[in-house]
Amino acid sequence: MTERKLFLLPGDGIGPEAMAEVHKLISWMNEQGAGFTTDEGLVGGCAYDAHGQAISEDDMAKAVAADAVLFGAVGGPKWDSVPYEVRPEAGLLRLRKDMELFANLRPAICYPALAASSSLKPEVVEGLDILIVRELTGGVYFGEPKEIIDLGNGQKRGIDTQVYDTYEIERITGVACELAKTRSNKVCSMEKHNVMKSGVLWKEVVSDYHKRNYPDVELSHMLADAGGMQLVRWPKQFDVIVTDNLFGDMLSDVAAMLTGSLGMLPSASLGAPDAKTGKRKALYEPVHGSAPDIAGQQKANPIAMIASFAMCLRYSFEMIEEATRLETAIANVLDKGIRTADIAAAGDSPVSTSQMGDAILEEYKALSA
Repeated sequence: MTERKLFLLPGDGIGPEAMAEVHKLISWMNEQGAGFTTDEGLVGGCAYDAHGQAISEDDMAKAVAADAVLFGAVGGPKWDSVPYEVRPEAGLLRLRKDMELFANLRPAICYPALAASSSLKPEVVEGLDILIVRELTGGVYFGEPKEIIDLGNGQKRGIDTQVYDTYEIERITGVACELAKTRSNKVCSMEKHNVMKSGVLWKEVVSDYHKRNYPDVELSHMLADAGGMQLVRWPKQFDVIVTDNLFGDMLSDVAAMLTGSLGMLPSASLGAPDAKTGKRKALYEPVHGSAPDIAGQQKANPIAMIASFAMCLRYSFEMIEEATRLETAIANVLDKGIRTADIAAAGDSPVSTSQMGDAILEEYKALSA
């Protein structure tokens, strides 16, 4: 039997509640012979409480050694005053950096049953299926110098540096084009070449790399601010969007809200293929945050965490049928009108986190029969 090593990092807030629903799926799949082995660690605020850092060296080593990492959420008001270097979010940033997870995949899918939940008109978002491919380990979040300088006379200067090298742009372009070939074969690259030198380079490198390696993929370019406008105007014009770390952070959140709830959307962060095995380091996480205001109340929507597990099945373990079946199970449960509080309409009776997880598991079992 194939061993599939998963390292689970539930994190803070609603993270453990959502992860518990993935545990149910893993347990049932193992009864059918899936061969998952799991270990669990601490990340974020809970890791700071235990170790004085956002992730321990031991848990970091386990993450690097695993076939895939499932990540819940981090942060909350409890840790607002901890030192910047050990803030809860630093654990996620270190995971991304040390595992060299340069490609972040953020799908924005609007299930037909939830089209009315979007803030946009149903006809604008119904059937929406776009994928934002965000460069994750470069750009302004990691560029140096990065500091605050005291200028004297009560004045300070904050500095963040936007830096990209050719190879970083080429490899994220390759990921976007490869994924586009499995979808509608269209890539739109977004940057700000009109005001940023890094944007000029980004556009040049994307264009050249596409011409040399993926001439059969339709490529277009758009300024990132115009892209944000078009996402809320007519999002279905897009298939795959590729962009840098900063713009990807913002645009993917815009795309997420088109679907009606951040609680619905998964993400994957992938590294480069290993030279010998061809396998990629990978981390999968829901788009939503830790939602400390509802933590421990069984009000959280676990769908984004479960859908992140579906992405894990697809990209890390090549369990394509199982991934598709799980995604179908989610859609079928929503078609039946089962809703957590965040996606419930007036007159609906919301179910708990556990009840939603149970409903998806039962639907998955039925589809597997």
